Amino acid sequence: MTHPISSPREFLASLFHAAVKAADPLTGIKAHLPEKPKGKTVVIGAGKGAAQMARALESLWDGPLEGVVVTRYGYGCETEHVEIIEASHPVPDAAGLAASKRLLETVRDLMADDLVIALVCGGGSALLPSPPEGLTLDDEIALNEMLLASGAPISAMNVVRKHLSTIKGGRLAAATKARVVSLIVSDIPGDNPAHVASGPTVPDRSTRHEALEIVAQYGLKLPQAALDHLNSERADAPLPDDPAFARNSHHIIASAGVSLEAAAALARGSGIEAAILSDAIEGESRDVALVHAAIARDVLGRDRPFAKPVVILSGGETTVTLRAKGGKGGRNGEFALAAALALDGHDIHLLAADTDGIDGSENNAGAFADGGTVKRLRAAALDPRRVLDGNDSYSGFQAIGDLFETGPTGTNVNDFRAILIL
Repeated sequence: MTHPISSPREFLASLFHAAVKAADPLTGIKAHLPEKPKGKTVVIGAGKGAAQMARALESLWDGPLEGVVVTRYGYGCETEHVEIIEASHPVPDAAGLAASKRLLETVRDLMADDLVIALVCGGGSALLPSPPEGLTLDDEIALNEMLLASGAPISAMNVVRKHLSTIKGGRLAAATKARVVSLIVSDIPGDNPAHVASGPTVPDRSTRHEALEIVAQYGLKLPQAALDHLNSERADAPLPDDPAFARNSHHIIASAGVSLEAAAALARGSGIEAAILSDAIEGESRDVALVHAAIARDVLGRDRPFAKPVVILSGGETTVTLRAKGGKGGRNGEFALAAALALDGHDIHLLAADTDGIDGSENNAGAFADGGTVKRLRAAALDPRRVLDGNDSYSGFQAIGDLFETGPTGTNVNDFRAILIL
């Protein structure tokens, strides 16, 4: 069958950009602007897209506005009224600690006639370190590193984080008498608003006992002070029915589902059918890759469960259990490399990338892969299996020129995967 795609990579990249555009916070914020209060309007926020969210809000808000948001180093932008603080992600630092204190101070003295607009998106957990009494920033850094290496899903990580914090789990909203309206860009499979950035302004019903179960399940070696805290009532987070939240509201203004639909629409407009597997896929990246690769091979060889030409799309947030030290790369690079091994020699093309523009801690959003990736790695004197086992996908794809680099996108609805079978 003939098809209109002359450059698979350009096509896949165009789908990614369509997905990111659909998650533009300006559109979502415009649809959920709260009513103006009698008193002051104060903006707070955290996440890798928080600065862009603040700028979008400023362009839409007709009235006085002030506040502060925290974002990742290099992710700031020009704003008129809202102060932008930059801090470290994915491992917290002293700038994030100071930012947490600033956010709490910003809302603490507000009154019932005031309005707080909370701009929350992925990355906020690491950007808002605020250890409880008896723990230090170093303890929170160690906790984050353990969680990132554990292979635990993001929802489980955030249950632990919120019970070892004085700002997460709704505590930031509970610190003010003002009405709080949270505008949230979801990077969480299933779009639970309380899990985005560990819910600084949105509580949930998870308990410290669940946090202890997760610690045990993943063998996390927490400092004794952290275990003591989790075993005490001091770790209890406010529940959703707490009167402190009675006037508050929240809105998911962008999500992976909306972004995948936008990518699918662009593909169909280009003459390629699109199939969305799910916007909430979790699991070990290399295992998720094997499932996707098996489906792609079936499509190529048997036209099942979809007929080619087709692009298979999926989202969610996979995890990487670190097997080695010193490797570079994130979960999307890991997915792409594992898929490349499973698709070696097959005429299949894929892109796996993080919609915030950063996969892990390096400067790439993700990577391209296809049936020739393994051959190109070997030609570069690299053993693809050894690269994968070393969690070093970034180095592998860098060596063969297959990194996908976009720079910060200003939003974050998590993983984007597109597999093209012609």
